[in-house]
Amino acid sequence: MAPNPPSRRQFLAAAAAAGLAGCLSDVTGTDGTPTDPPTSAYDPTVDDAEWPRYDEDWDAPTDSPLDYEYETEVLVENLEIPWDISFTGEDELFLTERTGTIRRFESGDVVDVVEPDEAIDASAIDSPDEQTWWVEGGEGGLLGVAAHPDYPEPPLVYAYYTYTEGGTKKNKVSSFDASADDPQSTVTPIVEGIPGETYHDGGRIAFGPEGHLWITTGDAGTASRSQNMDSLGGKVLRVTASGDPVDGNAEGGDGRIFSLGHRNPQTITWLPDATPVEAEHGQTAQDEVNLLSPGWNGGWPEARTADEYPGTDYNRPVAHTGRSTWAPSGGVFYTGDSVPGLQNRLLLGGLKSQRINVVTLSPADAELPPAENGRRHDADWMNNDYVATSHHLFEDEFGRIRHVEQGPNGDLYFITCNRDGRADGDFPKENGDRLVRVRQV
Repeated sequence: MAPNPPSRRQFLAAAAAAGLAGCLSDVTGTDGTPTDPPTSAYDPTVDDAEWPRYDEDWDAPTDSPLDYEYETEVLVENLEIPWDISFTGEDELFLTERTGTIRRFESGDVVDVVEPDEAIDASAIDSPDEQTWWVEGGEGGLLGVAAHPDYPEPPLVYAYYTYTEGGTKKNKVSSFDASADDPQSTVTPIVEGIPGETYHDGGRIAFGPEGHLWITTGDAGTASRSQNMDSLGGKVLRVTASGDPVDGNAEGGDGRIFSLGHRNPQTITWLPDATPVEAEHGQTAQDEVNLLSPGWNGGWPEARTADEYPGTDYNRPVAHTGRSTWAPSGGVFYTGDSVPGLQNRLLLGGLKSQRINVVTLSPADAELPPAENGRRHDADWMNNDYVATSHHLFEDEFGRIRHVEQGPNGDLYFITCNRDGRADGDFPKENGDRLVRVRQV
């Protein structure tokens, strides 16, 4: 049974307690064919302001994140399979629900902003039980969301979603005007032709250094796409806010491709020195954290395990889960000071692991944090520029954690994803799914 929609009363009460209300036609040809630049009532060009999280002199922590105590506060309940959140600097939070709705939370109000007409939703599934598609392995739908870096000037919000054309599932990124009386009428394609399927749809989008839009795409169940530079499947893309290629991407093939050889990436974030950090789902565990560069090739499907990487020229992960699994979904390299014990660490939502996976990335010559009650990722076949040390928090306390995000004032939030039929234990609970804030005691 679908949960009750989040109410204004619920959000007002939670936001007041937390202080959030006051702070807060597809492409023809190959699936890699660029689209024409979209038209818009606004100029989407990003101002040249410095990336707010840039810190060339950042230091990796030398203590354990488990040295500190944390508490959580539920801000919003009754969400329906939430997938991503994006904060603006204007007291707003945009949130996607995989079933087809983008919600806006602003100063205590909960508003349904847009339901992209093309996006697969529960009512679009040809099934006698509309929930079947969500609980039997489906991973597509309305996925990533990202507000324009200069929001509200322009008031553009970007979304990644799955749609069906001629019986074939595909993915695209579109923008819309969140200030319009009818946002649906302003939906504008930004990147089309991304392969789609019932699973392996990637879907995370985020604006990063220099104001570029980064997009993670899955192989959509056809592993060979990941090595095909004429396909947008199994890639990390880097484009302008208008969807055009960025100078300095990978050479050869589609100019929007930054890196290749990915399986199903769902995290894109950055170290404070602007190094891209990506995390992806492996095959039967074998999850990875990677530090990217233009033309970086992770080797999928030829290389994924400790036995397959050696002897190849493929780029190596900085963290690899081996036979265990995190099932890493959305994450952030947290730089805020509201939760000091987690500052300058990579925080990954865990689906199958049902926890937040905390990864400390230390330069190879730096002092390392203790690995007690955690794990050191330092095999000689891995990326040796950094050493990753992983710990975890909140295991089985909230079920599947879909995404972890940093707010504009340095606060820390995550969303759960327990109503898609994949949660273990006694999840989903009544009034799930939830938006939760993390504090340090």
